[in-house]
Amino acid sequence: MLRPFQQFARTGAFSGILLLFSAALAVAWANSPWHAAYFGAWEAHVALRFADHTLDLSILSWLNDGLMAAFFLLVGLEIKREVLVGELASLRQAVLPVAAAVGGMLLPALLFLLVNPAGSAASGWGIPMATDIAFALGILMLLGPSIPLGLKVFLTALAIVDDMGAVVVIALFYSDALHLLPLAVAACCILALIGLNVARVRQLAPYLFLGIVLWLALHEGGIHPTIAGVLLALSIPSRTRINAEEFSMQARTLLDEFEQAETGDLLVLTSKGQQETVHALERASEHVQAPLLRLEHALQPVVQYGVMPLFAFANAGVRLGGTEGPAFTGVTWGILLGLIVGKPAGILLFTRLAVAMNLAALPSGVSWRLVHGAAWLGGIGFTMSLFIATQAFGGTGLLFPAKAGILLGSTVAGLVGAMLLRSVRR
Repeated sequence: MLRPFQQFARTGAFSGILLLFSAALAVAWANSPWHAAYFGAWEAHVALRFADHTLDLSILSWLNDGLMAAFFLLVGLEIKREVLVGELASLRQAVLPVAAAVGGMLLPALLFLLVNPAGSAASGWGIPMATDIAFALGILMLLGPSIPLGLKVFLTALAIVDDMGAVVVIALFYSDALHLLPLAVAACCILALIGLNVARVRQLAPYLFLGIVLWLALHEGGIHPTIAGVLLALSIPSRTRINAEEFSMQARTLLDEFEQAETGDLLVLTSKGQQETVHALERASEHVQAPLLRLEHALQPVVQYGVMPLFAFANAGVRLGGTEGPAFTGVTWGILLGLIVGKPAGILLFTRLAVAMNLAALPSGVSWRLVHGAAWLGGIGFTMSLFIATQAFGGTGLLFPAKAGILLGSTVAGLVGAMLLRSVRR
């Protein structure tokens, strides 16, 4: 009875639906008679003390700066894997998604700046640049197996390159004034992480400990601490102790030994030989897995089904008709223009240029109509757009219209993309 649900959850569609439910619940609560409890809960403060130093942040800040570091760690691991062995491993493979992502970042930012050329509103130019990979892939998965695998791979690679751009934008343009002493500590942590990698340390605990110290140092140094997740990811080893052929030989030998050690009652508990063989097989399985993949697989459900829905629930609450100010300002129109015009047009235009210049080719079974639909899905900013909006407009009256633009623009882009892809499928 549970198998259909398990298969549905494994496709990734469940993650997108969970995000949508979290956002809808946040909007409903924020516009209910109990809206004060919703907004007040995130403003409560929690303090941590380290010797003579105290880190006192609101719950919303702990979520946006702390838990979201796990999201960026997962993004960094995916980027590293794609660069090493995935769609970004070779120049020919990487050109198409890189070109599409660059177009999908440049045009939305330019359109936003056309609407908001100066003043405090102009700092939100990075908001419409982002693509929410969970939502976009969730819609693709819900459309069924008739969507070509090549399109899913193309959109995934595009979103990963998009995330790389967002990380650079956050690090360079959405950080505070710098403090040298904590940044020196951060530099030492990075060198120590590199040292662990060079020394072929495969246990994840030392890396994660240094990652926490790095997060604290960056937070105090003025650089957005979520960048620690990406820096930590780049240091996680991708090498294995044994290759696939060696593992296969060891596994066959151990399975033969396991059968020979059978005592006749079919209970491993009574056979010391079988117990030792099982432990040896576990060690061989660990040696053939890269620490990068082990950490990525462990993080994925935590981030997809925990961190991201919680982030959406905490940040998507927009009080419609409240006292926060007008819902539609230049910031709102700039984000809408970026997400539902700039994103699809930029992705499609730069993809066509890459193919026309013979720098890349469309994936097998993927037509231009499918690329057009996927380009609209690229306009679903949501998670990363909300994150950048909190960095650009946190504590100001511009955050409310920015959120309204993100929610409306992402909804329109997702619906149009789904309808286009569904019509092509039919």
